[in-house]
Amino acid sequence: MQTTLLAVGKLRPCYREACDDYLQRLRHYSPVTEVELREAPRAKTPALRRREETARLLRAAPQGSRLVVLDQNGNAWSSEALAARVGRWRDEGSAPALVIGGAFGLEADLLAGTAERWSLGPLTLAHELARVIVLEQWYRAWTILKGEPYHKGGER
Repeated sequence: MQTTLLAVGKLRPCYREACDDYLQRLRHYSPVTEVELREAPRAKTPALRRREETARLLRAAPQGSRLVVLDQNGNAWSSEALAARVGRWRDEGSAPALVIGGAFGLEADLLAGTAERWSLGPLTLAHELARVIVLEQWYRAWTILKGEPYHKGGER
């Protein structure tokens, strides 16, 4: 199952290192590609910046991919629930495109028209940190599917 991570903004070195680590680990289970898009700093307002960045993300999404948009108002999945989704998408032959907007978020039209909206919870996270968390959870989902010991949920 090909997975594409689409994100706005360049990562600072500490976040880049963490993301690269999880990308390397993920490739053991399934092909994964990261597409990092430029921010739209010339846009005069946050709304224009959001619109431009959302358009860039949509253009970069592989045709026919299943858009999984990170949205604070989306569904908060446990690691096990995410693993079940990943397993189902794998079995269906889906190609998920994980979409992370920039500092001003994503256009409401994209959010409204997306079947899969994933929330990392009610906290406001730096989009750089959100990218690390998304990759870590995607990796965790694969280890759950494979029955590997990385996930120790429930143990205390």
